[in-house]
Amino acid sequence: VYFLDIDQLGPFLAFAMKAFMGTLPYILFAVALIAYLKAAGAEGMIAKAFEGKEVSMIFMAALFGGLAPFCSCEVIPFVAGLLAVGAPISAVMAFWLSSPLIDPPTLVLTANALGWDFAIAKAIAAVALGLFGGFIMMAASKAGAYNDILKPYKASGCCGLPKLDPNKTNWKPWTESDRRQVFWGEAQSNAQFLIKWLAMAYILESAMVLYVSQDVISQFLSQEGGLLSIILAAIIVMPAYLNSYVAPPFVSGLVAKGMGIGAGMSFILAGAISSIPA
Repeated sequence: VYFLDIDQLGPFLAFAMKAFMGTLPYILFAVALIAYLKAAGAEGMIAKAFEGKEVSMIFMAALFGGLAPFCSCEVIPFVAGLLAVGAPISAVMAFWLSSPLIDPPTLVLTANALGWDFAIAKAIAAVALGLFGGFIMMAASKAGAYNDILKPYKASGCCGLPKLDPNKTNWKPWTESDRRQVFWGEAQSNAQFLIKWLAMAYILESAMVLYVSQDVISQFLSQEGGLLSIILAAIIVMPAYLNSYVAPPFVSGLVAKGMGIGAGMSFILAGAISSIPA
């Protein structure tokens, strides 16, 4: 932008910075929670909570994901942390899919921009997608797939982090030196991961908002397109970054320009679930 369109450099950076700062509290919460769980040694307890209850946990995870306000990038450290402490991939996937799609603030924003009918339909779709993904992953894992999906852990620092007893839990990790080291090590690692990728994500989002014309998108996704426009909407938006807080007014503008409401729902769901940076 600096070399090709310097007049837009200010708005371009301002949009990205505002979006990043808006999610900074969620970043800090995610970093602190995972660091705390790792330092407390919660692996054994959480793993036991999932034993023999996989189906019910898929439902709970899909519903809980609808209350958790995380975008497709912010949810990743939670996903890695849950897997690391023994949660089954099926329940984690249910949470992973539903969480970026809807939460109470997003529900209100969506209703304000597109109406309560659309907002409620989106909430139902979010939970349904979470359940769909969860049960698909449960079937796949029972068939022998996805049983060893985490990368080997690489400890940060020259000496690495202390190894904690997996059978011992201490919910006051600040009382032990080793657990304090684990907390700060995990917090640093997750913070670096999130800040790096979210910075990239919001810069891509800023570029999309600044340079992708709504008229061009709505032209391809008009009401006359029917089923094809719904499929095209998902394909077009999935690689991009469409934050669930930005999406409702953006989609409202596209619908006002002639995009079909079905394509609008496809656009708002696919755009929030994943993206190139996520």
